[in-house]
Amino acid sequence: MYFHIMKKRQNKTNTFFKRKFVQICRFFGFELIDQSNLTLAYSKKNLQDDLSQAGKKSIQVPIGETKITKKISSIKIIFRSCTSELIMDQNKQRIFEKDKKEYTFRGLNSLIKSIEICKKQFSYVKFELVVTDSNSHKDDIVIIKKILNQCSFKNSYVEVHLEKFRDKIVGDYSKAKFSNMANFYTSLLIAKESNDDLFFLVEDDYIFEEKSILEMLYAYEKLYTIFNKELILLPADYPYLYQNIEPAQILIGNQYHWRTVSESLVTFMIHKKIIEEFYLELIQMASKWEDPWETTLHQIYKKYICLSPIPSLSMHCANINSVYGISPNVNWDELWKKSKFEY
Repeated sequence: MYFHIMKKRQNKTNTFFKRKFVQICRFFGFELIDQSNLTLAYSKKNLQDDLSQAGKKSIQVPIGETKITKKISSIKIIFRSCTSELIMDQNKQRIFEKDKKEYTFRGLNSLIKSIEICKKQFSYVKFELVVTDSNSHKDDIVIIKKILNQCSFKNSYVEVHLEKFRDKIVGDYSKAKFSNMANFYTSLLIAKESNDDLFFLVEDDYIFEEKSILEMLYAYEKLYTIFNKELILLPADYPYLYQNIEPAQILIGNQYHWRTVSESLVTFMIHKKIIEEFYLELIQMASKWEDPWETTLHQIYKKYICLSPIPSLSMHCANINSVYGISPNVNWDELWKKSKFEY
């Protein structure tokens, strides 16, 4: 009985000093880790939880804290859609072998879900989603607008009128290629007239992980702080980049690793400053096809760091044998099922 009482008194004493110690640490901005149960004394979070604070600090155990020097104020996401062409100028089936509209619907649906999750932590950021559409069937446009209606943030639909680009796009191209170029051209025009910080230019055959946008914004704020310079982020870990043996820096974003790359396809997150600096070159890219079409982007990556996630934050729904498509180490089937939109 005596031991029990003494133990109670000892526990109360320990609890009192522990509480005071936590208060002192809180005052000085420190956090205590209880490694016996992997919890944080002050925030009550588990070490496996997301510990970072958007716009304030990035935290990874045991590396520590990175104080963010630049907050994102706004991001405009431009989703380029076209449901009439399966794969541009190719007679191939995409993974899962569905009609093109299915990839567009699922890609847009998964993107919106990812934005909604991101908004909960990046509450100070203004999000806007713009769908620029070229050559989609009328019935498909109805579904695209229906998907947009589920957004809790600003969104809009823009029809790309191809005849307006006859004197802007130079060369004799297939209908699919001309449509693709006109749609990209439209994205650049929208970006030029906007005052947003970041732009995420997205093709309509990517299926996104739920935390894709969240990880990308966390990574942008942290890696900008580290480099003190603008950078470009990709949502996909492209398999073809593993065929070239070249040096790469490996960095930690929030919950993903990121590696520097020198090439990409035409889905990327970029700051308005870089668009303005290379606007004429980007417009030239939209105006005249050059193989590879992404050559202008690769030139930009020589001046500004471009990074891709490991593992991938999205699935590029190309043909299963395409080295430009399906990212490694991704549960493709699960991601596909989660992206379904009932229409």
